[in-house]
Amino acid sequence: MSVLDRSALEASPLSDLHAIASELGLDGFRRLRKADLIDAILARQGGDEGTASSATAVAEEAEAETGAEDAVVEGTVVAEADDAPAGTDTSEREERPARSRSRRRRGGRGRGRDSDGGPDAGGDREPKTAAADEPAEPEAADRAVEGVVELLGNGSGFVRVSPPDPSDDDVYISAAQIRRCELVSGDVVTGPVRRPRRSERFPSLVRVDTINGAPADEVAEGTRYDDLPAAFPSERFALQSEDPTLKAIEWLTPFGKGSRVALVGPARSGKTEALRRLAAALTALEGVELSVALAGARPEEVGEWSAGPAAPAATAGLGASAETRSQAVENVVEQGRRIAARGGDAVVLIDTLDGLHEAAARRALAAARNIAEGGSLTVVATTTRPLGGETTVIAFDAGLAGTARYPSIDVASSGVLRPELLVGEAGAEAIARARAEVYGRSAG
Repeated sequence: MSVLDRSALEASPLSDLHAIASELGLDGFRRLRKADLIDAILARQGGDEGTASSATAVAEEAEAETGAEDAVVEGTVVAEADDAPAGTDTSEREERPARSRSRRRRGGRGRGRDSDGGPDAGGDREPKTAAADEPAEPEAADRAVEGVVELLGNGSGFVRVSPPDPSDDDVYISAAQIRRCELVSGDVVTGPVRRPRRSERFPSLVRVDTINGAPADEVAEGTRYDDLPAAFPSERFALQSEDPTLKAIEWLTPFGKGSRVALVGPARSGKTEALRRLAAALTALEGVELSVALAGARPEEVGEWSAGPAAPAATAGLGASAETRSQAVENVVEQGRRIAARGGDAVVLIDTLDGLHEAAARRALAAARNIAEGGSLTVVATTTRPLGGETTVIAFDAGLAGTARYPSIDVASSGVLRPELLVGEAGAEAIARARAEVYGRSAG
C-alpha cells in the first residue's frame, strides 16, 4: 500500500506535491490546480495513464488560455529542483550557483518555464519538436528494488542493493520521499523503480512500499516527534576514559541520553578538542548512533575529524554562509530525530552553533529529548555562550587552556539540571561540594 494516499496528499504543501509529481514523471504538473494535481498523482501511481493524461491536457489548455509564458519564475525552478530526484552527482549540484542552474533550465527560450512547463530533475531537457504531439512513451516503473537506505548529507539518499558498497544498480531516493517516510540509514525498503531520465546517472525510486518489512504508511503514521512525551535525562553516559577532561565531564558535569549539552567558552578555550575526545568515547558505546555535523569548522579541523573515529556526516566550511551551515546541521539533527522516534538512541555532535541563524541554532539544541518509554536524541554542541534550555552546560576557561592546565573546565560556570537523576543523590552532593569549593577559592 502506497504512502501517497489522498488524505496525505491533501495535507501536503504544494511544493511537496510538485516534487512528487516530478518523481512520477507527470508533464505540465506546475499548471495544475492542487485538486487536479492530486488526481493526477493518484492516477499515475495507480497506473491509470488515461486519467493522468487528462490532467496533463487540462494543464495544457490552461496554458493556451492564459499564455502565461513567464509563470514559472527563476527562484521557483531552483527551489523545486532541490527536492527533485536528481540522478546527477548531488554534491556537484549543491556547489553550482542557483542562478546558473536556472539559466541552464531555460535552455535559451528566454525568461520563463522549461520547454514542457516543468523542471527536469536531471538538469537539461530535450527541446520541443513536432514529435512532441505524438503520444509519449509511458514512464512506468520497470522493476522493483529491495535494499538498505544510506542517507547523504543534503537530505537525499540511495537504496544500496549490495550494502555497504555502492554499485551501479543502486537507486536514488529524493529528500522529499525520505522526509515523508521518515527514513533513516539502515532501513530496508522496497518499491518500484523508474529508469533514469535524460542526464540522470541513477534510476529513481517511484515510491516506498515497505520499510523493514512493514507497509510504509503504517511506519510513517504516528505521533509527531515534537509531540512525543519527554522526560528528564536519567541514564548517564559512562565515558569510561582516563582522559582528565572526560573524567571531569563525567563526574562534575554529567549528561545522559536525551540531554541538551552546550560546551561553552571563547576561542582557544579547548571546547572543540573536548568535543573530539567525547566523540571517541561515545563511538565505543554500544547501541548509540553517533553523528557529527561541522558548521564553520577550520579546514584543518575538518581533516582531523575525518581521520578520527567519527567522520562528519555533514560539513560546512569556515567560509560557508549562515544558511549553508544551518542546513548542514538541520539535516544531521533530522536523522537523529527519526532514529529517536523509532526507539533508538542517537547522539549528534555539532561544532559549532556560532554562525548559524539563531532560530536554527535553537531548533538544533531543542531537538534533543529523552522520549518517555522510547528512544532518545542527545545533542552536544560547542558555542561561545549558552542559548538557554540546556540540561548540561560545560564551561571552558581560556586562561587555563592557554597555560596548558587541564582539564580547563570552569566548574563554577558549569551546571547540570537535575543531576540526581543521572548520578544519584550522593553524586549530586559531591558536585555541589566541588562547586562550593571553587566558589570559596575564588572568593578568598
